[in-house]
Amino acid sequence: MAHDIDPRLLRAFVAVAQELHFTRAAARLYVAQQALSRDIRRLERELGVELFVRTTRQVALTGDGERLLPYARAVLDAHDALAAAFGPDARPLLVDLNTEGMISGLVLARAREIAPDCELMARFESGLTRAAAEMLAGRLDVSFGYVGGLEPAIRAGLAQQPVRYEPLAVLLPYDHPLADRPTVPLDALAGESVYAGAGNPGTLEWTGLAERLFEGRGIGIAPPAPVAVGKEEFRRVMARTRTPVLATVGFPELPGCVLRPLTDPVPLSPVFLVWRKGLRHPGLDALRAAAAELGAREGWLRIPQGAWLPADHLGLTAPGGRG
Repeated sequence: MAHDIDPRLLRAFVAVAQELHFTRAAARLYVAQQALSRDIRRLERELGVELFVRTTRQVALTGDGERLLPYARAVLDAHDALAAAFGPDARPLLVDLNTEGMISGLVLARAREIAPDCELMARFESGLTRAAAEMLAGRLDVSFGYVGGLEPAIRAGLAQQPVRYEPLAVLLPYDHPLADRPTVPLDALAGESVYAGAGNPGTLEWTGLAERLFEGRGIGIAPPAPVAVGKEEFRRVMARTRTPVLATVGFPELPGCVLRPLTDPVPLSPVFLVWRKGLRHPGLDALRAAAAELGAREGWLRIPQGAWLPADHLGLTAPGGRG
């Protein structure tokens, strides 16, 4: 007797045993009757027994067929349990939102409405560079950020979908000379050193975006500072260093600070939904649908005339990347 029996053969046997009719069993399995008959004959050869008595008017189980039926059902139940345990919707989808209060959180909230049965687990660890390495290693599923700032070899293993061209802003101490302005022209930052994650290996893409934006404008990149995790730690470090911080217009409010949109021109950060190529999960489908829906409704992918974008954004705006 064969030691490894194809579960498909057992499924064919159970269907015929329940229907006691080859035509109805074939329809139930969505296969041709000839293919079903071949599978039953193959199973009989592998087991070395006859499983059915066939006449022109009826089909009946033999004694060996009766003996096989409970074993076949047990094997198929175990097989289905195994498939469910490791199926694409059996585990949570781990999503890095970068920072609380950002548009990534809006996308996640809408995705949970679209797919309420999916477990979408959020975490907040700033930096797409770090998240990309974790996605490729299989420790993280989805993140958000500026894909163009990643190394080409890293980017090659990832798929992406544009979410928003997000306007940039500057976070200032409340008593900074520019804090009274409703908006801050880029030229007004000339001579300033602005913090943009320099020295943090997890946010290289953000530092690179700032370097491109500040180049030729007389704006410096502030030296490395302690990496602050959480609003309170960020506020504390901000109060001590008093250094302007490059942010986005959706950055959460902090006590003692003001957030001012940058203008003349309006700089935009291309934000993408990013995942490992080949990933299949209904939660990812929900995130992609949510990003597309919100982007269309809120105009997130519109580019204002005269806005600034990094030079390589044009090659990253296609909504493909199915992986």
